[in-house]
Amino acid sequence: MFRFGSPDMFYLLLLLPAMILLFVLSIRARRRRLEKFGRRETLKGLIPDSSPVRIRNKFILFLLAISLLIIGLARPQFGSKLRETTAEGIEIIFAVDVSNSMLAQDFEPNRLERTKYAITRLLETIENDRVGLVVFAGDAYMQLPLTSDYVAARNFIRQVSTNMVSKQGTAIGAAINLAASSFSSDSEGNRVIILVSDGENHEDDATSAAAAAAAKGIRIYAIGIGTPEGAPIYMNGQYLHDNEGNMVITKLNESMLRDIALSTGGSYILATNKSVGLAEIVEKIDETEKSRFNVKTFEEYDEKYPYFLGAALLLLLINSLMLSRKNRILPRFNIFRERDVL
Repeated sequence: MFRFGSPDMFYLLLLLPAMILLFVLSIRARRRRLEKFGRRETLKGLIPDSSPVRIRNKFILFLLAISLLIIGLARPQFGSKLRETTAEGIEIIFAVDVSNSMLAQDFEPNRLERTKYAITRLLETIENDRVGLVVFAGDAYMQLPLTSDYVAARNFIRQVSTNMVSKQGTAIGAAINLAASSFSSDSEGNRVIILVSDGENHEDDATSAAAAAAAKGIRIYAIGIGTPEGAPIYMNGQYLHDNEGNMVITKLNESMLRDIALSTGGSYILATNKSVGLAEIVEKIDETEKSRFNVKTFEEYDEKYPYFLGAALLLLLINSLMLSRKNRILPRFNIFRERDVL
């Protein structure tokens, strides 16, 4: 595996066009100054040692040296050892409701944004666990397969929106089935689904899906986000109304979420504006035995920057020794000159 340890150093390459521009301007200014003294053909005889080609070559050599120096500062590295280790952790798939009801503002700024923020914060604290993401409304989709790359996971979480699923509804059963079939085959248990929803299921039999997941040894921890009294849905700059002109109020269905969780040996937590409940759930999960799975990582990276820095210093040394005018001494050492034969 190849990477750069300090890729920000490549911004220094922006200096090269500026150097080229300054070189071109200096050459033109030099020509204009010389032309004040006479014609170019006449001046060549007066300054026979002048060599524009050498000046150009010295500058090209200097640019190459600077380029190699910048590459060296970016610290090119090669992964030298691919190590397969057995890590202890938990496979967690977040099943996040993205139906329009998650835009209700009984949580600030709304239910969905509060959920995304909580999951993002959680991903900054966990270690060795694999995480995945399923989003659902009227259908369920795998948004992020199981991974240990928490940076990528946080980026996927930030992009979650109600526009991801065109079909409206809340198919909790479909989300559970999809998540249950997405765990890796090499894990030995402790597969967990963290379901975040307001519980307004209108599409399928979520209880049967939970029972099927429990049969596979999968536990579901449910988080109810919303309030029992409900809240209007604010979208596209206005509150949502039904066909009869009445404002749509979405209410939390705690009983369904609680039944789903308890039927799998998990637990249910009611989210509040102070805490969504993810931290409490992870504490409960960590009390159980971690599952084992194989992880392949690059154990060491070989630094290659000394080669680039050495080449850059060599070119700078050659550049300093190279004259910008013709050398009168070297022609005297023409070893191929014909000699008189006696």
